[in-house]
Amino acid sequence: MPTLTLADHEAGSDGAKQGVAPEQERSGAVLVVDSEISMQRFLQQALSPHFARVEVVGSPAQAQAAARRAGFDFVVTAIRFREGPTGVDLARQLRDRGGVDVHVIFITGRGDVYAEIDGLRDVAADVLRKPFHTEHLLALIRRAKEHRRSARESDLLQRQREMQRAVANIIGETEQIREILDTIQRIAPMPSTVLIKGETGTGKELVARALHELSGRDGSYVPVNCGAISADLIEGELFGHLKGAFTGAHQARNGLFRHADGGTLFLDEIGEMPLALQAKLLRVLEEKSYRPVGGNQEIAVNVRVIAATNRDLAAEVRAGRFRQDLYYRINVVDVRLPPLRERKNDIPALTRYFLHNLSAELGLTPPDVDAGDLHQLIGYDWPGNIRELRNVIERALLLGKSPSCCLGDAGVRSKCPAAVSGDDSDGDPVAGEAPGPHSLETMQRQHILNALVAAGGNKTAAARNLGVSRKTIERKLKEWSDTASLSSAH
Repeated sequence: MPTLTLADHEAGSDGAKQGVAPEQERSGAVLVVDSEISMQRFLQQALSPHFARVEVVGSPAQAQAAARRAGFDFVVTAIRFREGPTGVDLARQLRDRGGVDVHVIFITGRGDVYAEIDGLRDVAADVLRKPFHTEHLLALIRRAKEHRRSARESDLLQRQREMQRAVANIIGETEQIREILDTIQRIAPMPSTVLIKGETGTGKELVARALHELSGRDGSYVPVNCGAISADLIEGELFGHLKGAFTGAHQARNGLFRHADGGTLFLDEIGEMPLALQAKLLRVLEEKSYRPVGGNQEIAVNVRVIAATNRDLAAEVRAGRFRQDLYYRINVVDVRLPPLRERKNDIPALTRYFLHNLSAELGLTPPDVDAGDLHQLIGYDWPGNIRELRNVIERALLLGKSPSCCLGDAGVRSKCPAAVSGDDSDGDPVAGEAPGPHSLETMQRQHILNALVAAGGNKTAAARNLGVSRKTIERKLKEWSDTASLSSAH
């Protein structure tokens, strides 16, 4: 095997002394694999100023052992060795054990090596022909580092776009929503089971869909409402059945677990699942396999299960209506969605979102929502949560009325509440409004609510326009909400 001449070594050594990276800029790890001691020393001298860690070994077998001990960003290796595997074999082994991100630089004195590495298309690799100067080697490394940095930035931007798209329908600026979005981003790529808790209408399926879209799983997202399927049919729906398994089973049918293979199965309202089926579900989660109804053969399945409930499952366990072992198995990570009455500061943004989307969907002009109307929406208790708010906005669009005219169980009020204006109208008074046509509190409230409407519900922008802090606006909104609740109670 050809070696570098003395002049080449000296030229390489001089090059190694030029452009030495400062200690704090040295990063990454490189593995040098060469059986020649002189080449080992030369490469170590050339690479040490540019990497935080340089490890030198003399054979592919030693390289494999080193790779098992620690990770490497680069491998600089000869192609031919006195005995044993070649450098190309080493690269293939690294690829097969998951080291695809390792960039390999082959050093050779032969001219016909490209055919040998042609099968390594999924391994980043360069070829450096002898004789070479240090700068040639460092140029390849700089180019590979820049390519890797660009790829990582591209992956990060793609991840951010995926995150924005996945959570586009989860609207809110409150701390609770920000924490939920952070949790979604953290746990989405994991295979662990997730339990989503929350009242009806809080958006549990939106969270489940976001978890699937950000999971990177190739399979489908398959939702099923456990409360909407009878106890007699739900087992066949989940696990499928063989032909003749029961009366009417004229042909075999795949279940929802099969359809979700490689993807996500969303079990909504899991608290409604019959106890007998809970035991079978637990077995699937533990064994990663199931049996169709009427079958004896186990079918392996790769499904991430996300469950949701509006019940207190811990209380259901104590009452004997839900299996304790299944509860602990699905409650690996839980996400609690707050009811709308606990996040009323998000109502302006939700209102704007529904008005924009539903008006476009229905082809209707959205009504004006003034400060008084917005205050009515914030003061309402929303027993149906976000789903009720959406229905109110849709009803208002269809009837050409303001949303506050469509609150409550009656659907449409005979009289719309007056906007916060300070005059004595015959309409319903604003709950909690201070007495007097021009009270300071009323004027202050109208001014803040008008600023919120002008800012599209963005409290930070409204506070900046008013010259106050965001906390001041949040405190005032909470005071008016509490006052409205007390007024309705009396």
